[in-house]
Amino acid sequence: MKYAYSQNERVEATPKAQGICICCGSEMIAKCGNQKIWHWAHKNRRQCDTWWENETEWHRNWKDKFPKEWQEVVHFSDDGEKHIADVKTRNGFVIEFQHSAISPSEMASREQFYTNMIWIVDGTRLLKDLQRFTSFEHWQSYQSNRYDHANLRALPKRWINSSVPVFFDFGIDDWLYGLIHQYDPEAGNGPVSVTMKIDYLVHAITNSGAWQAQRVKLK
Repeated sequence: MKYAYSQNERVEATPKAQGICICCGSEMIAKCGNQKIWHWAHKNRRQCDTWWENETEWHRNWKDKFPKEWQEVVHFSDDGEKHIADVKTRNGFVIEFQHSAISPSEMASREQFYTNMIWIVDGTRLLKDLQRFTSFEHWQSYQSNRYDHANLRALPKRWINSSVPVFFDFGIDDWLYGLIHQYDPEAGNGPVSVTMKIDYLVHAITNSGAWQAQRVKLK
């Protein structure tokens, strides 16, 4: 984790620091080595949030695009279930950054739990995903802020049935390739692709506290 409580304040890990977990309240120790980014870990090796994944430099870089007070916020459901959202805005909008593999059941559970959310997925984790996308004949033409018919063959199949918008970060010139489901009165329900600059999405969310896909009529 990036943050823990120390003297009632959220602090980042520093050498020999001590803290308390923001989610379960158990003791945390600072991990400040040379191999991984500095982070907090449970002293008893217990992971209180089963949805939490080991943080990478990619995670940290994405989190740091948003205000610190939005990062690693505990989200509660009506029945008391709680999980740590990677980013939760002032309006309750959640962004989950996903690097590691995730099962369809966990994906559905997290979408149902947060409801008002988007995924940002590391498209470079598996070489085959990146190769598939860049081998798509017209992928370079998607480097513009626009909505279009989605080419599902270019995307990782495991994400196609997501019920919320999914943005893939393929590490290509600061562009995101997104997949959304929208209703077009003429075309009906179906997946639509949206491409935009990373800075554009971050700016939109930072200013409004949320992001919503435009409903557009596709040609």
